[in-house]
Amino acid sequence: MLNRILTHDQIQHKVKRIAYQIYEANVTEKEIVIAGIEGGGLNLAKKIANVLKKITEADIVLCKMKMDKKNPLESGVVTSIPEEGYTNKSIVLVDDVLNSGTTLIYGVHHFLKTPIKQLKTAVLVNRNHKKYPIKADYKGISLSTSLNEHVRVEFEARNNAVYLE
Repeated sequence: MLNRILTHDQIQHKVKRIAYQIYEANVTEKEIVIAGIEGGGLNLAKKIANVLKKITEADIVLCKMKMDKKNPLESGVVTSIPEEGYTNKSIVLVDDVLNSGTTLIYGVHHFLKTPIKQLKTAVLVNRNHKKYPIKADYKGISLSTSLNEHVRVEFEARNNAVYLE
C-alpha cells in the first residue's frame, strides 16, 4: 500500500520554510555551508541552498557528503570541499529522512573533528525511530510510523513526493 504523505507543492513549501529558519539562525553569517548527504539528502540540500541564495547575501556553499549508509564506520565520510572550507563556519547537515539517526550521527561526527562555529541538522521527514541521540533542528514533517513501514522520497523535476509504504 502506497500513501502519498507530501505532494510536490507541500515539499516546496517545507523547503522554503526550512531555508528561512536556517537564514534566521544565521542572519549575521557571511558564509553558510549546506552539507547534503549523497542521495536524497544532497537533493534536498540543493533545494534549500537555492532558496537561501535568494533570501540572503551570505555565501551559500553546497557540500556533497559521501558515505556508505549501510556501513559508515568502515567506509568513512568524504566531503566535496576540503576541511579548510568548513573550518570555523556555520554548517547545516541535510538528509531526506531521519530514521535511526545512523547517517546523521556519522555526518555530525565527521564535522566535529574540525573546529566549527555551529552545526545544525535538517531533514524533510523525521520518523522518530532513533538509535542514536540525534535530533533534527529543522524538519519538514514528523511521522509516527512503525518499523515495518518505509518512507520513500522522490525528487523529480516538478514532481517531488514523499510516500509511506
